[in-house]
Order: sequence, then structure tokens, then C-alpha cells
Amino acid sequence: MNPDLERLQSYPFQKLSALIDGVNPPPGQRPIPLHIGEPRHPTPEFIRQAVAANLDGLANYPATLGGEGLRTAIAEWLVRRYGLEAVDPAREIIPVNGSREALFAFAQAVIDASRPGPVVVCPNPFYQIYEGAALLAHATPHYLNTLPEKDYALDFEELPDEVWRRTQLVYVCTPGNPTGRTMPLAEWERLFALSDRYGFVIASDECYSEIYFDEERPPLGALQAARQLGRSSYPRLVMFSSLSKRSNVPGMRSGFVAGDAGILRKFLLYRTYHGCAMSPPLHAASIAAWKDEAHVVENRRLYREKFAAALEILGPVLDVTMPDAAFYLWPRTPVPDPEFVRGLYRGQGVSVLPGSYLARAARGVNPGQDRVRIALVASLDECVEAARRIRAFVESL
Repeated sequence: MNPDLERLQSYPFQKLSALIDGVNPPPGQRPIPLHIGEPRHPTPEFIRQAVAANLDGLANYPATLGGEGLRTAIAEWLVRRYGLEAVDPAREIIPVNGSREALFAFAQAVIDASRPGPVVVCPNPFYQIYEGAALLAHATPHYLNTLPEKDYALDFEELPDEVWRRTQLVYVCTPGNPTGRTMPLAEWERLFALSDRYGFVIASDECYSEIYFDEERPPLGALQAARQLGRSSYPRLVMFSSLSKRSNVPGMRSGFVAGDAGILRKFLLYRTYHGCAMSPPLHAASIAAWKDEAHVVENRRLYREKFAAALEILGPVLDVTMPDAAFYLWPRTPVPDPEFVRGLYRGQGVSVLPGSYLARAARGVNPGQDRVRIALVASLDECVEAARRIRAFVESL
């Protein structure tokens, strides 16, 4: 077996299951799960119909590059969403089975393990796929702490030149998980300058890009930032996007990567052997989803309602604030985060995720310690009920 498998830590949700194993909510108290970022708004009917109408496609092998229709729909969406001049659907886009599998596979294609001491840099806290992808690509992950006193920004000065010289890949997540912070143009400019200096590739995870709260101010994207800074060919830059959160179809596993055509050409070669082409019925449904914005606007309205209600209830007892985007709250806890989570589940039947499970200790700090991630993915009524229970639990401490 690959010895690097022994370097993988348990996934956060496995740790959570172990934490609350044997703990039962109060009798008659219906559990409310807010620990996992799984959208639970209804899947739009037109997407369901598109899947059903194209079931004959199950008789065909799918193409690794996807069909021209899907790549064109994605390119047109990118132009509309980010104000780009043009995106080449033949060279600058690859459909993928959700951003998760692509984020993992990308490291396997990018990392050159023959070079001494390869490094992958990622934010801390982080989506655990980044770390696992680095380790199984025979690289060492290094973490940039995102802290409230620095507005959760990436502090590139945290890592010495010796580490940057060995860095081959940098993962960023914008809007961030779990902070919801969006990277501004100045931060992108600094990151691009580092990429130019050291030659590393940037993987921008933007799966939360369409969950924002001001219709007039959508979050800045990586390709958009590159264009604004005169980097029209997106050198060493690839963005990852998904329909899961945008269109409430996490089970469809549909997304795309876009950016540097030279990198994508080699990534496509990798994927040809990896064997992860999108099923034809989901291919057709994805075209329909990327072409429609009305359901996405309604989706954001539902999240705005839930955030307004939750912040009003929780504001007096926790330091909850409105994020730039995404669907998480990231408050500090009055007791250690695992203790808080276990007690909340025992006392109120609400499950949230310990922040320390999403981070690693780096330079003497675990930036998730004594915080919890609350995913406002349930219905408005469930989120309101959960917020009331969380408040009651905090007031009981």
C-alpha cells in the first residue's frame, strides 16, 4: 500500500462522529444537523427534468473533455459573471465531476516529486482535500493562518523564502471556507507576484462564489482579478467552480476548471487516464443549470433570510458576523470547541463542527481552536429553531 496513506488524518466528519458517539439529544428533541456544508434547498425542477429527459445518454461513454455545448455554456457564464472579454471553450475549460475530485486530482498532475522537497501551500483552516491531495502527491503541506485580527487574509510573509522556493502549488479558497471572506484585488496582486517569482501554480477554489448577499456586488473571481491586472492568458492560474452550492445539486457532482490553457492541456491528459468523465444525463442538466440565473438569485434570497434571522437570535450571545459570502457562521466559543459541540448536541440536538477539526497547528496556533462552523443549509424554520437552541445552550453555560 502507498505509505503516504498513513499520513492522512481522519476527515472532520469522522472526528465529529467519534466526538458525539454515545451522546443522545434530549428525548423528543428532533436533531438539526448544521455541521456539513450540504445545500438542502430543493433542486430546481427544470434541472431534474433535464436529467430525466436525457437518460438515453446512459447508453454512451462520456467524453473526458465533455461536449462542446457544455463547455460553451460555461464559457458564456464566465463572461457574463466576471465581465471577461472571452473564454476559449476548447482550450480554457474542462468540465469535472464536482470541484472536490478535481481539486484532489489537480495536485497529482501538478506536483513534480522528482524535485527536492515539494511544497503545497494552503489556507488554515482549510478544505481537507487540499492537505490530502498534497500528501498523496508526495508533497509537504504548509499552512497560512487566517486570523480575525488580520481580517482572515492570507499573510504571505508567514512563510520564509526557503519554503516559497520549494512551493509548486498554492490552494486558495474564495469565498473562504469557513470564514466566508472574499480575496480583494490587492491580495490577488501579491499572490500573482509570488507566482511569477517562484513559478508555482495557483488553484482557486470558488465553489461558494454564487452564495453572496448584495446582488450589486458579486465576489471577485480569480480569472476576473487576473484580467484586471493584465494577465489575460491566466499564467499558472486555474479556478475551480461547481453547481453544487449554486444550483442545489450536490449529488450531481458537476463543475468545471478554467484558466491557463497549457496547464489544462496537461491536466486533460491526466484525466484521460484518471477516468472521471461526466455522465451524459448530468452533462445535459449542467448545460441547463449554467444557462439559468433566476434560480440562483432565489437561492441567495433564501440564504439572506436565514442569515438575518440567525444573526438576530445569536448576536447577543456569540460574536457572529455577516460573512462576505458562503453559508457559514464562524463564531468563537465560550468553552473549548469540542466541548461546546458535544454539549450542544447533548443538550439541544444541534450538530455543528468544531473549528479545530478544520485546521492544523502552525507556528504555535490552531486558528480553528475555540470556534465552530455553523452551516445555514437547512430550511429557514430549521435554522431559526437551531439558532434558538444554540442561544439557549450558550446562556446555560
